[in-house]
Amino acid sequence: MKIKQFKQLKAGLLAVSIALSGTLLTTANNEALAAGTLRIGNMGEPASLDPHFISGTWESGIVGNMFLGLTTEAADGTIIPGAAKSWTVSDDGLVYTFTLRDHTWSDGKPVTAQDFKMALERILKPETAAGYASLLYTIKGAEDYNTGKAGPEALAVKAIDDSTLEITLSGPAPYFIAQLAHYTAYPVPSHKIEELGKNWAKDSNMVSNGAFTLSEWTPNAQIRLEKNPQFYDAANVSLDELVYYPQEDRSAVLKRVRAGEVDIQTDFASSDLKWLEKNMPDYVRIAPYLGVYYYPLNLDDDVLKDLRVRRALAMTIDRKILTEKVLRTGEVAAYSFVPPGTGDYGSSPEVSWKGMNQAERVAEAQKLMKQAGYDKSNAPTIRLSYNTSENHKKVAIAVAAMWKKALGVKTELFNTEVKVHYDNLKTRDFQAARAGWIADYNDPQNFLNLMESRNTSQNYANFNDGTYNDLMRKAELEADPVKRNEYMRQAEVIALNELPNIPIYHYVSKNLVSPKVDGWIDNASDIHRARYLSIK
Repeated sequence: MKIKQFKQLKAGLLAVSIALSGTLLTTANNEALAAGTLRIGNMGEPASLDPHFISGTWESGIVGNMFLGLTTEAADGTIIPGAAKSWTVSDDGLVYTFTLRDHTWSDGKPVTAQDFKMALERILKPETAAGYASLLYTIKGAEDYNTGKAGPEALAVKAIDDSTLEITLSGPAPYFIAQLAHYTAYPVPSHKIEELGKNWAKDSNMVSNGAFTLSEWTPNAQIRLEKNPQFYDAANVSLDELVYYPQEDRSAVLKRVRAGEVDIQTDFASSDLKWLEKNMPDYVRIAPYLGVYYYPLNLDDDVLKDLRVRRALAMTIDRKILTEKVLRTGEVAAYSFVPPGTGDYGSSPEVSWKGMNQAERVAEAQKLMKQAGYDKSNAPTIRLSYNTSENHKKVAIAVAAMWKKALGVKTELFNTEVKVHYDNLKTRDFQAARAGWIADYNDPQNFLNLMESRNTSQNYANFNDGTYNDLMRKAELEADPVKRNEYMRQAEVIALNELPNIPIYHYVSKNLVSPKVDGWIDNASDIHRARYLSIK
């Protein structure tokens, strides 16, 4: 063999050796990473990691792994004791007394009843301007304090001692224990807030009392959480690290799942289902989900303030086509706002025109538009806003085609990232828009509250009906579950007649979960805390 040929062969073998070494090294590194790291496609960039300044599922999934409320979720989504190891309830169902378990913040400082009291005062303080504060109006004095009618002394929350917290309600609330697992009722570290103010939740200095704590937040790139060694149940937490990728493009995230770069994708495009079922069936997790996909209509808009127009738009949306032809992942056509199977509500009221076939609905809708002064020759133009998602876009395009064909309505589609989209909804910078609501707790009140006038953050349509408000208030104060549900059913009938929000379909959860992930249990809340998960 010539020297030149030998050198070439030697170089080639060396290259192969290096390549194989690199492959083995990469494989070893990946195995080491997989042993303790769970990577999640999160579908959105959080506006904050402060529990008092979030409102979306893409945020709550992260924050829920960092904080522990008085109650919390089990692996199957059911409610279990959390930071409170036990509690008692007075005979009238109004006074709850919680005994805290002995545990600390991630910096070693004890978690006390005062931390919970301060947290509730902070989220309800008018100056905090927390968008979700109204969820806590079940607490006596909370609404008056939050609306500036009274000071913090009106809030019926007492720290009896470091380990005992007393909360008095304004009326019996059978869902209160479940409500306390929601992020609005999480504790926040008073010592860190006193030191850093609003900046306490922005970097690795952030402390939490849950199974994980923040180690890195690179905006629009990734969020890393590391196991909290101070967590009271740390011995039973398998994972060392969680990595969240806030990418909203479902198809792009799917490519990362296929490449083994992401273990869990929290939503996927319906158009990918057929391919997924054929090629990655072990990843697909579709389950019933307590949620409603709907279109809020801005009632301050000159066109949409006319009830006849709102009804015409609602009637001409062919929900069967959307669920069976456009989405095709098991969603249920919605003719009610409250999803089926919610609490002990029974069958929800439905829109009066559900019994019509689609041709009859279109004919009636055309009559309504004519009465409102419109026909196909002078139909209005409506801007329909949605946040980035292949599914939202497909639904919006289909709805626009239905409105055009039936009514001559021209639709301008307007797309923004999720954070901007929901900011626009809250400031009512929209005409018609896409929105979704997932139950914070399994009770119809959590859905119908979205149309109460006192809910200034999530009542996007700006609906204000006195009878509706009164019925919801009666339900809040009613101890008899039958009477309580009847009040809410009467309220829902009003909402379905007035249509500030057009219900379109009821959700199913659509997750992709790597077969390597152990401990995942499908549930109607679609809550899967990482403290219960592990990597094979």
